[in-house]
Amino acid sequence: MEANGDYTYTFHPVAMDSTLHTELSGLRAEIDGIDRQMLELLNRRARCAQEVGKVKSRHGEAGFSYRPEREAQVLRRIAELNRGIGGLLPEETVRQIYREVMSACLALELPLKVAYLGPAGTFSESAGRSHFGSAPVFLPQVSIDEVFRAVESNHAHYGVVPVENSSEGAVGSTLDLLLAHSLQVCGEVQLRIHHHLLSRASEIGALSRLYSHAQSLAQCHEWLNNNLARLPRVPVASNAEAARMAAEDPESCAIAGEEAAKLYGLGKLATNIEDDSNNSTRFLIIARHGVAPSGQDKTSLVCSALNRPGAMFGLLEPLARHGVDMSRLQSRPAPGGMWEYVFYIDLIGHRDDAPVAAALAELGERAGFLKILGSYPVAG
Repeated sequence: MEANGDYTYTFHPVAMDSTLHTELSGLRAEIDGIDRQMLELLNRRARCAQEVGKVKSRHGEAGFSYRPEREAQVLRRIAELNRGIGGLLPEETVRQIYREVMSACLALELPLKVAYLGPAGTFSESAGRSHFGSAPVFLPQVSIDEVFRAVESNHAHYGVVPVENSSEGAVGSTLDLLLAHSLQVCGEVQLRIHHHLLSRASEIGALSRLYSHAQSLAQCHEWLNNNLARLPRVPVASNAEAARMAAEDPESCAIAGEEAAKLYGLGKLATNIEDDSNNSTRFLIIARHGVAPSGQDKTSLVCSALNRPGAMFGLLEPLARHGVDMSRLQSRPAPGGMWEYVFYIDLIGHRDDAPVAAALAELGERAGFLKILGSYPVAG
């Protein structure tokens, strides 16, 4: 017997029809057999992954167990196979399953350490788990600068940093740090951002204050004006911090994501309150090494134009002539330069692809400054 509000109900065992029992028993036995086969194959795959690590060690590649280009190729192949067999599982579900399988197998070779903009429960952590799976050790950092430092000092193998939001634009500090540091971009993550109104309170009328990161306040501006106009808004360092504070303050609420709600045990008074339903953030994966071609890649670079007429055209003309598609162009003030700018450019293709390599060679001759930030697999 169990009570629920004003109602009390009792569970009664239901007699199962013999034919139904027979049919279900057969299906359940088949599922049990499939589970055994799956487990045997998963362990067989794990043993193969261990052997890969041993082979790499013998050939001087110890420490390079994680290969972003290989992982991207595997995930694409699995998605194509799923489509080819008419799989019932959605492509994204299949990708998530195999991401976790590869993550667990990789941990047997080399447990990865991944730095991200913390604290725990941020969208940066979600992006990291989306890219690497749940097996790595995730290391929260207090700033984007500290993420770069953690990777550069070898305290972490990889870092996850936000670079642009679909509604708020570029993250300037990340762009500046990419220019200042020697790290390479080796991957990207496109994360759909859903904001929820979280609280220990059971209704909006009981709330006295709202905690949130300033960017989330901007992304939920219209919803807040229509639904919580009376409530004081308290900006904090991150959405995860907002959730932590709301967990300690029963008369407050926070704007944060799913992971923060789980981490701090908060209920959802409203879901998906962002003004733009397509609100997304792009994150970059940074490392001390580059990435080989995967077949579907991007190349990111930063350059400056010489101070003369037609200089900007001169930078872009080689791209058009060699048939290289440019997916992003972002200008930013140059460090230490009065009224001088650098340009961040994303190209479709790997720096080793012949058309891209030819265009970059000419671009290097025409630019006042050129730095290749990295070539990496396009986000799935």
